[in-house]
Amino acid sequence: MPLVEISLIEGRDAETKKRLIAEITEAVVRTTGAPAEVVTVIVRDVPQDDWGSGGVPYSLKK
Repeated sequence: MPLVEISLIEGRDAETKKRLIAEITEAVVRTTGAPAEVVTVIVRDVPQDDWGSGGVPYSLKK
């Protein structure tokens, strides 16, 4: 049972995440041979204040 977890900075709409889940599922099926029914994709929306790089929260990089 493949499990894929994706963390994104919050703000993408439901349709975008729906397409992402579908395309990731297709890629896992194609590369592993697992049936789509057993592929789980979790999308985690992370607030900009909780995502940082280079020692700075993403919300302060703009």
